[in-house]
Amino acid sequence: MVSAGSTTTHGSTATRAVPTRYGSAPRWSERFARPVLALAGPGARMRGDELAALQAALLQRDEHAAELVRAVRERHEVTMPQVRAALAGGVDAVPDAPEALRSFFAPLEERPAWVDDALLERGGAAARRIGKDGFDILAFGSLLGGYRSGGALQPLVRTARIAEDTLKRIGETGQWWLAVTAPGGMARTGQGWQLSVHVRVMHAFVNHQLEHDPDWDWEFRGTPINQHDQAGTLGAFSTSYLLQARALGIRIPEDDAAAIMHLWSYVGWLMGVEERWLPRTERTGRRILGNIVAGFSAPEESSRLLGEGLIRMHDHAPGVSRWRRTYERERALSMASFLNLGHGMRDVGQPIRPPWYPALRIPANVFWTHLVGRLPRGRRVLDRRAERALARMERFQYAGHRPPIAPLPDRQGTG
Repeated sequence: MVSAGSTTTHGSTATRAVPTRYGSAPRWSERFARPVLALAGPGARMRGDELAALQAALLQRDEHAAELVRAVRERHEVTMPQVRAALAGGVDAVPDAPEALRSFFAPLEERPAWVDDALLERGGAAARRIGKDGFDILAFGSLLGGYRSGGALQPLVRTARIAEDTLKRIGETGQWWLAVTAPGGMARTGQGWQLSVHVRVMHAFVNHQLEHDPDWDWEFRGTPINQHDQAGTLGAFSTSYLLQARALGIRIPEDDAAAIMHLWSYVGWLMGVEERWLPRTERTGRRILGNIVAGFSAPEESSRLLGEGLIRMHDHAPGVSRWRRTYERERALSMASFLNLGHGMRDVGQPIRPPWYPALRIPANVFWTHLVGRLPRGRRVLDRRAERALARMERFQYAGHRPPIAPLPDRQGTG
């Protein structure tokens, strides 16, 4: 089996040209991509048919999930209670399951031959071992780095209240990440598996809505949520995550890094990313991500709005004092300035700050991961320390109450 579903272009987009956002800011995007491509080694630059396929992915959606949404929204063959029941207990648990429901879920139950349970468990544990620094990397490195280009941001901007929703949205993403990396999380009955497929279906509903929006700019943006941008997001959670963790002085053994890439490759497969764009190894991940970034379009107003919301997200945390809000903003700016090489902050309309916070974290990370982590029981010590840090972070940001994951739509309507 090569994928958990097929992809296709939207309607007449089979004959569309490559969306004009790709490569529309070459000097800026090349500067952005150069470090990742250099780390990918010789032959990193895609050319010819391979580059054409990456560009065409801007027009390719997750057709398997799109067909399920059409069965719900347009043909009314599948109900949302049936979708939720199949997600929780498998399609065989749904009495008289419609063919469209079975066609979506049945392939997901048959994992690819390359998936290794031991590697999934090791990858999850290794990712969690990075602790609170890992969440800072995802927020102020990976996500903020993605916001620097405006080309892929419209689906997010159109479906969120930026200022009020940022902390909630980061909380939802954090819940999903914690579920994916938890022991047993990627088993069929695990919360990580179920939330990954939940997000895939949610993306398909967003796509259905935006594809029918007469104002959607197909010529510039391509398909709203597409294979190209999904592969880039997958790279943020895997390739970029590892690179930036090492920049913060965190030791990640080669076998652990390989396991993290394996975990996120399976997550990507579950979420409908084609196998050719899965980051099966670190070099593959760097190569894919570097070529995606090399085609990034310039920052837009949405870059500034989302960047501002992310940096100031703790302004909306419950029970946080004014002093603590100021500290968290400055801490975020310091970490973001370091992870985005300073000049990247201009792309999201944020000031550059000295790397005082990374300067505190790097020596601590070197001590714990390079020294303590090499001791006979060092890994166990790091695991306990990381779990305590994650729990403290959750208590601070949400007063101990995780925000609920956004539910799937209830209505069967066409909108």
